Amino acid sequence: MTKKDYSALREFFQDAYSHNSYVKLLRMKLERLEPGMAEVSMPIDPACHTNLYGVSHGGSLASVADTVMGVACASLGRRVVTLDLNMNFIKAAPADTEVRAIGKILHNGRQTLVAECDVLGVEGKLLVKARGTFFVVGQFD
Repeated sequence: MTKKDYSALREFFQDAYSHNSYVKLLRMKLERLEPGMAEVSMPIDPACHTNLYGVSHGGSLASVADTVMGVACASLGRRVVTLDLNMNFIKAAPADTEVRAIGKILHNGRQTLVAECDVLGVEGKLLVKARGTFFVVGQFD
């Protein structure tokens, strides 16, 4: 993929995710995109991201991890769906903070991709370690 093609792909994803209802609901924002790597931020808003105990809900952290790994796959021009998602929840994020999820491709196969993700909280502390397997359903033009 040429630098020009990659720039167009990046613009496509920034636009697509700005209109995606689930991404908008959780207020995720694409911060960085490079071939095989993506970074997404998400606030921990008490109105929609927290659990009964007032800290980050595991489902919101799983959502940002799945999203950033899918975007990392897409950064290689691959259209994918999630086959498997493994989450290790290490620490909760307090309300009214922001998390950053960094997804990287580990394996770029013909039919599947494997990615990993670190979800980081305040001061870069590791909150979640995730790994996903993604099935290739097509290519981005």
